Amino acid sequence: MKITLKDNVVKEFDSAMSVLDIAKSISEGLARNACAGIVDGEVKDLRYVVDKDAEVSICTFEDEAGKIAFRHTTSHILAQAVKRLYPEVKLAIGPAIADGFYYDFDKEKAFTPEELEAIEAEMKKIVKEDLPIERFELPRAEAIKYMEEREEPYKVELIQDLPADAVISFYKQGDFTDLCAGPHLMSTKPVKAIKLTSVAGAYWRGSEKNKMLSRIYGTAYPKASELEAYLTMMEEAKKRDHRKLGKELKLFTMLEEGPGFPFFLPNGMVLKNTLLDYWRQIHKEAGYVEVSTPLILNRDLWYRSGHWEHYKDNMYTTVIDDEDYAIKPMNCPGGMLIYKQDMHSYRDLPIRMGEIGLVHRHEKSGALHGLMRVRCFNQDDAHIFMTPEQIKDEISGVIRLIDGVYKQFGFKYHIELSTRPEDSMGSDEDWEIATNGLRNALEENHIEYTVNEGDGAFYGPKIDFHLEDSIGRTWQCGTIQLDMQMPERFELEYTAADGSKKRPVMIHRVCFGSIERFIGILIEHFAGQFPTWLAPVQVKVLPISEKFSDYAKEVSDKLDAAGIRVQTDYRAEKIGYKIREARNERVPYIIVVGEKDQAVNKVSLRSRKNGEEGQMDLADVIARIQEEVRTKALD
Repeated sequence: MKITLKDNVVKEFDSAMSVLDIAKSISEGLARNACAGIVDGEVKDLRYVVDKDAEVSICTFEDEAGKIAFRHTTSHILAQAVKRLYPEVKLAIGPAIADGFYYDFDKEKAFTPEELEAIEAEMKKIVKEDLPIERFELPRAEAIKYMEEREEPYKVELIQDLPADAVISFYKQGDFTDLCAGPHLMSTKPVKAIKLTSVAGAYWRGSEKNKMLSRIYGTAYPKASELEAYLTMMEEAKKRDHRKLGKELKLFTMLEEGPGFPFFLPNGMVLKNTLLDYWRQIHKEAGYVEVSTPLILNRDLWYRSGHWEHYKDNMYTTVIDDEDYAIKPMNCPGGMLIYKQDMHSYRDLPIRMGEIGLVHRHEKSGALHGLMRVRCFNQDDAHIFMTPEQIKDEISGVIRLIDGVYKQFGFKYHIELSTRPEDSMGSDEDWEIATNGLRNALEENHIEYTVNEGDGAFYGPKIDFHLEDSIGRTWQCGTIQLDMQMPERFELEYTAADGSKKRPVMIHRVCFGSIERFIGILIEHFAGQFPTWLAPVQVKVLPISEKFSDYAKEVSDKLDAAGIRVQTDYRAEKIGYKIREARNERVPYIIVVGEKDQAVNKVSLRSRKNGEEGQMDLADVIARIQEEVRTKALD
């Protein structure tokens, strides 16, 4: 039997070998432990490679499928440890999640920090035992009986709710067996580094009508050094939490009168408007026009766009004059209507139409998270209407624009090409043309990308930009979506060179994505220390005492007249205290004025970058700040 491994390495195996022996042989010698396999494009446990020529890719911890298998196995190790220490506890579910895993338990009292320590120690013992992990299947009736005998009612309920044709599989490791679809590691040994991070309450199956369970969260890595790096990043992330810094810097607030609806404070509005001014500047230079579409539009429009069918559960609706309306969750249908207001020739195309539109989406309360997940936000949409021949050049232009934006803020990024989802509309031919259009633009620009199968929008494939911030976390922000469906649904037309009527092709794209979310990312990326051009307050003027208030005002007025955002602290506090407060506000520049400064008509400058810089002419300070703003320099 021949098996093609990753990187086209072919290995031949004796057909008499067991599949488990083949799987172990495949994993030998790899830099990382083999976690799972992909057979015929699907994630599988390597033990289930068929006994014939097959193509297999080994997933390691570097692969997303490998991480899932690794952490899914760790959740089973957690459950096994809990059952060893607390046999009376009942098991619920335990999936892998982003950066870790959790498991839900039915325990009379919540787990204490001391119990978490004991569980973590027991998990490490299980890892050292190097327990082989074995998969087996049972018919429905036997599976139910199996879990009833083990007094696991939540597992019984899960089995009973499975579809009639479902394969009911179990994974066994030593004295522990769990209902699970897999995949898993081949033993417990590779899980070298484990950390249980927290305990929370969680309703069974997410319904408040059900019992509250205890959820233990954790994370795991193949190496202790990787776990340590992750925990260090998490500690740094706590310091940078945009909700904490947003409150300290008086940027925004979230109030119980409007959960998920952010209130922007004066400093936050300066930051937001500065971003929007930058957006308008670069889009004008790139040949875009700006439009605005209504907040509420009728059901017929959303039905025509496909949103009523595919997105209704995320939309807020209302009734006006006995007719159904929806508050827009996206700006694109309104853009279609604007395009239709004029007859267009091929000479008019491409038309690049931008909109900073306020949209509303119904998010569950449990999913809300500061500015990162809200129920209303401004989307920096743009819609480009073009001929098929213009697809490659327009996509290339959008990639260059988004690249410039992210470099402006110091972000690295990687790109994913997301393909047709199951819930899609349009013909196979349209999807092939659209997907190839995106793929060709990426390849002709020599841009590396990965393919994210089945994660496109319901109306077209897309390119997603994943930013990496200053502490290594990734965020999905920018996107380019090629759409051949909405122009068809809205019957958009242009007159071709031969006088015939043609359908334009359309690009949906965003740079920032949600402005609010992008602000949250920037707060954490810069740890609140915004570059001078973005800082809500660029200079804080501090008189040493009340005697120098008039001179402080004179300095402040000159800064303001030069277009610099300035605040003056006239409080009768000691200068050391005022300096510390200004530092906590993370302003780029602090100007201190006292008797010596006033006598020579100068100012004492402190900068965030260099600390104390001594006496300077105010004109020099103004010129320096203006140059930083003009060039949009990073610190």
